[in-house]
Amino acid sequence: MPDPQSPDGTGADARASDRKSYHHGNLRQALVEATADLVQEQGPQAFTLTEAARRAGVSPAAPYRHFKGREDLLEEVARQGFLEFATRLETAFDGGRPRPLSAFLRMGQTYLDFAADRPGYYMAMFESGLSIAGNADLAAASGRAQGVLVSAAEALASRLPPDRRPPVRMVANHIWALSHGVVELFGRGRPGTRSPVEPSQMLESGVMIYLRGLGLIHD
Repeated sequence: MPDPQSPDGTGADARASDRKSYHHGNLRQALVEATADLVQEQGPQAFTLTEAARRAGVSPAAPYRHFKGREDLLEEVARQGFLEFATRLETAFDGGRPRPLSAFLRMGQTYLDFAADRPGYYMAMFESGLSIAGNADLAAASGRAQGVLVSAAEALASRLPPDRRPPVRMVANHIWALSHGVVELFGRGRPGTRSPVEPSQMLESGVMIYLRGLGLIHD
């Protein structure tokens, strides 16, 4: 029988759990992490706010303390994913050391590693259909990640005369699309199920062919 003193009928145990999480400041992050797990298991369209609350160990009403609804929670998962992704890319590029090309290729491996290590976040970022432009914080996080690729493209293009340099944002977007395609087509499931070539080798060879075609690297 529901606790008569609980407006949402969740009972004293659930309310005590909520208070504990809220007191320690963990409720918001617990919901984010629970949602990332659910997205990994079920896909970004299938999970519900109630499931996220249950996975986090709180009442169905608890998420509304921090999020307007399901999409708001999913946007926060994507935002945190983009921030971690950007940090990893920045670390991999390391200012273009020791050479811009080697740094550029390190970022490609980092892209694949992030997709493998953080699949729930990756799916929320790229496969959820969220309107990134509609959320300023999410757009800023996404822009930071893209900015690393743009900086890397600028470093590669700097060896060419200005009138022969390709648009660096175009280069960044093409590399981003190529990386995402390798993840989607060849980076999921058991190795070798779709191609005998490792995803990292496929991405590196594709990037090299593309950059060589633009004249950004020598033979």
